[in-house]
Amino acid sequence: MAQITPSQGMCSQNKKGARIMEIPVLQGKNTKPIKGINMVGMTTLIKKEVGRFMVVYLQTILAPVITTLLFYAVFMLAFGGITKEVSGIPFLQFLAPGLIMMAMAQNAFANTSSSLIIAKIQGNIVDVLMPPLSHMELFTGYVIGGVLRGLAVGLTAILALAIFVPQDIHSIASIVGFGILGSYFMASMGVLAGIWAEKFDHIAAFTNFFVTPLTFLSGTFYSIHSLPDIWEGVAIFNPFFYMIDGFRSGFIGVNEGGLVTGAVLLIVCNIALTLIAYAMLRTGYKIKS
Repeated sequence: MAQITPSQGMCSQNKKGARIMEIPVLQGKNTKPIKGINMVGMTTLIKKEVGRFMVVYLQTILAPVITTLLFYAVFMLAFGGITKEVSGIPFLQFLAPGLIMMAMAQNAFANTSSSLIIAKIQGNIVDVLMPPLSHMELFTGYVIGGVLRGLAVGLTAILALAIFVPQDIHSIASIVGFGILGSYFMASMGVLAGIWAEKFDHIAAFTNFFVTPLTFLSGTFYSIHSLPDIWEGVAIFNPFFYMIDGFRSGFIGVNEGGLVTGAVLLIVCNIALTLIAYAMLRTGYKIKS
């Protein structure tokens, strides 16, 4: 049974002499303050995010894989990819990992951004803000959900493409490491976009004018060494290039930008995005009225 503290029903005065009624505080025998990380709450949020995309897996997992296969088919048939080589690697083997990483990145972004904007538009964002979750726990729950969707799409795409093109695995560490770093990067960016956006048009604009161009200009479909010098210099500052280059190197054993450089850059970018998202959540930017 809950017990009411002695302050229930007691009145007090503020500095101006006005009488105010103190709010009673209920204390149960098993009531304990939450200390440290609220693992129960954060795990519940992660399950909610995973449940969102798993219940419509045809749209969130299988559809991106089919799109990846269509990209692969277009390049194979329309652009003579069967005989072409890139850095001594058959073009189709060069292309496949880039397509997989692109699908992972886009879906990690879509999961977090859509979750936040839908909650804001429907007005149920309060259901996430009310529970005893810290700002970092909120961010972590959303990002892990996005990363898991990205990895689910990536694993499914690998299995699907394996039917059409043989893929050697040179480094599982590179595949897993850059897969997680890249998905985290895009999931974090999705959190920023979801917080900033006020309607679906804003998410679409962010995707069309930022995510898609940087993804397509990241060396997914070509070697950046084939670009003019000025554009090659621009490409090396594109984080998307490093996530795709590092992920691809795990399959073909060849990289163009340096694995250490790419890993360090992605880690720095992920830390920066985490801090920005934390600041936005803490101030309630476009979330709290």
